[in-house]
Amino acid sequence: MIIAILASAALILINAVYVAAEFSAVSVRRSRVQQLADEGDTLAAWLLPLIESPAALDRYIAACQIGITLSSLVLGAYAQATFAVWLTPLFVELGDLQTLAAQSVSAATVLLVLTVAQVIFAELVPKSLALQYPTYSALYTLLPMLPSLWVYRPFITWLNGAGAVLLRLVGSPARTHRHIHSPEEIELLIAESRDGGLLEPDEHRRLQRALRLNLRQAKQLMVPRRQIAALDIETPLDQATSTVEESPFSRLPVYRGSIDNVIGMLHTKDLVRWRVSGPPDATLASLLRPIASVHESVTVDRVLRQLRERRSQQALVVDEFGGTAGLLTLEDVLSELLGDVGDEFKAGEPVAETLPDGRVRLPGRMPVDDAAALLDTTWETDTTTVGGLVTAALGALPAPGDRAIVGDYEFEVERISERAIDSVLARRLSPTPPEADA
Repeated sequence: MIIAILASAALILINAVYVAAEFSAVSVRRSRVQQLADEGDTLAAWLLPLIESPAALDRYIAACQIGITLSSLVLGAYAQATFAVWLTPLFVELGDLQTLAAQSVSAATVLLVLTVAQVIFAELVPKSLALQYPTYSALYTLLPMLPSLWVYRPFITWLNGAGAVLLRLVGSPARTHRHIHSPEEIELLIAESRDGGLLEPDEHRRLQRALRLNLRQAKQLMVPRRQIAALDIETPLDQATSTVEESPFSRLPVYRGSIDNVIGMLHTKDLVRWRVSGPPDATLASLLRPIASVHESVTVDRVLRQLRERRSQQALVVDEFGGTAGLLTLEDVLSELLGDVGDEFKAGEPVAETLPDGRVRLPGRMPVDDAAALLDTTWETDTTTVGGLVTAALGALPAPGDRAIVGDYEFEVERISERAIDSVLARRLSPTPPEADA
């Protein structure tokens, strides 16, 4: 009896090792294993090739699954041949059952006990440990897995091939195991790290914004057309120097005829070179640099890629009619990730402010998503800024004092600048009591 118990425990332990190896292999961080391997850890050096290659990782997972299946089958067969046989006479005596019925009850009892033991000790416990400590679990289970890979190699090749054929028959491409996560999964991991105290709220907010760059469009971060400081191509250089001196920007778009026809960009460094050693008959056209152009619907991550390829700091944002919609700079993207990054020449953007009476002052240019997160609410809207949200709710050009209700908030227009909302005051509406509804 003792030998049978020890043998069954050993089979459950083997099953647990395979389960821990499988879950740790798919959850361990490759960078952490690489770091340990660089520090001289032998097990990490052996494990690294297995998780770096998708094909090798696929074979590793297949070996785990074969080991889990075989150990479970052997455990079930061994328990039925030992415990079930020993328990049959006991059920005959205690239950006054026929031999055949006692055998069935004995087999069902052994199956139930083994299932509970295997689920707890061979599935749930090793899985939890592997997910909680993936690096150590992957390293400590590597030694028993290496001979398993060698022994199961013929079965792995045949089973993987059969699985690939079946996937093709149902029209699904065969995929190997890879250490990849979707943006939504990464965002969930970041949120869990914040909840666990590993990330500060500001760090969590920056990482969350970085993941959402592929969802933000250029028109949501750009400087709008009416706020662009630009020069006409016919402007004399002396006058352009005065304009640049009064402007906080180091790069100014240059247009011909109207702002809708931007033909280049003037860099203050080129203007300084002309002032120092340039020819007296130079014109603004001779100092122009090319400027990148992007559509207003292009996502910010693609704009960043284009700016990097062109080694540029800004891009002209055009609308669907080819006119100038705004200007997007690298500083605008950094502000989205890190918050306002105003310098000594340019004042920082206004920020949300909570007033003593409980209302919240919101800048009109504040993105709708940021305002919704700040106010802990959601809005179904196609607008990109708070000003656009309130203007759409009003259905007319806003004026100071106008009020609009959007969702569970009431907005009051506070200031107007050039027919656009500069700031609003937001007040949460009190929920209607049930008696009033009745």
